[in-house]
Amino acid sequence: MEKRKRHNYKNLKIWNLGIEIVDDVFELLSEFPKDEKYGLTSQISRCSISIPSNIAEGSSRTDKSFSHFLDISLGSSFELETQLIIAQKRNYLSETQLKSIEEKIQEFQKMTMGFQNKL
Repeated sequence: MEKRKRHNYKNLKIWNLGIEIVDDVFELLSEFPKDEKYGLTSQISRCSISIPSNIAEGSSRTDKSFSHFLDISLGSSFELETQLIIAQKRNYLSETQLKSIEEKIQEFQKMTMGFQNKL
């Protein structure tokens, strides 16, 4: 039986970076066209929120289960990156804005995979 060890998600660097990404995303979304409210804007906001939310939810589980939640969080980060590329191609954000958020997302992915390997 795997021993249950609760991770305090609020102390995890990956969770804090996830929260930062959500903040950055919502800042970007405020500049999106209003007619995208139920389309790409909605998708992007849900996707970004999923990143730290899955870390928090998984933190109370066994390490094996936590790793699964980290996989979901990672999946959301790759999905978010794709949606932001689409938004940039639609001229909803600049190349500079995209590069800036992409760097944070890629840092999150690297840190999360490293954390996962230590579980």
